[in-house]
Amino acid sequence: MTRPARTAAAKVSKAPVPAVEETASGSSAERSLRLLALLANEGRALSLADLAAQLSLPKGTAHRICTQLLATGFLARDVDERSFTVGPALRQLAFDTLNHGVVRGLRHEVLSELVRQVGETCNFTTLDGAQVLYLDRVEAQWPLRLTLDVGSHVPLHCTASGKLFLAQMPKKERDAVIDQITLTRMTANTITDAGKLRAECEGIAKRDYSSDREEFIAGLVAVAVPVLDAAGQVRAAIAVHAPTARMTMEDAVKRIGALKEAASRMTGLL
Repeated sequence: MTRPARTAAAKVSKAPVPAVEETASGSSAERSLRLLALLANEGRALSLADLAAQLSLPKGTAHRICTQLLATGFLARDVDERSFTVGPALRQLAFDTLNHGVVRGLRHEVLSELVRQVGETCNFTTLDGAQVLYLDRVEAQWPLRLTLDVGSHVPLHCTASGKLFLAQMPKKERDAVIDQITLTRMTANTITDAGKLRAECEGIAKRDYSSDREEFIAGLVAVAVPVLDAAGQVRAAIAVHAPTARMTMEDAVKRIGALKEAASRMTGLL
């Protein structure tokens, strides 16, 4: 759960007037961008001391930048309020960037070709805080289908993509997330026990794909595979889903090879 940003400014000491480069707006903007880039690259919350040390900034300067970015929504407090993580404004910026122009068109074409191969609706998703965010989607032309718009959010604990993202987290981070999210029962098959969800994630990490066995919506099954960036980090997922009347879980698993091939093509488009 994100805690509200603190608005109280740091106490002003009678320090010497900073050098010109310290006050220049361009320099301040550059430091803010470097701080946001560091957090995005780390993929975890960092304390003020960590940020200051890694960016070679005085703690006072780092505190001032964090205060400004908190106020604008580009940063947020972590569960441990002494640490900072990316905020909703930065996530929205990333979403808008990922869905812009030529690259988005190329990603959509990969997804469209996948749908032609597997014959069912496919999604391209990413992790957005403690939810799954739909970045792109191509519908199969069947009369019976589920429609979720691009930009929609779905839960982590009961969807194929969501459980995949949980499984790819370091164990300590995964345990913390599972402890924080509400394991709402969506169907009779939804995993609502934290221990069972942890065990499920361990299995997913070993087999490198995830499944939704009618856990999100009764009568709907899905499988998802990870999309890695050039550094080998999981940045997104590709999933296929369909009603059980058309696709059994065994049928879905047979489509994993095609999903992994599409995921490999997506790596160069992140």
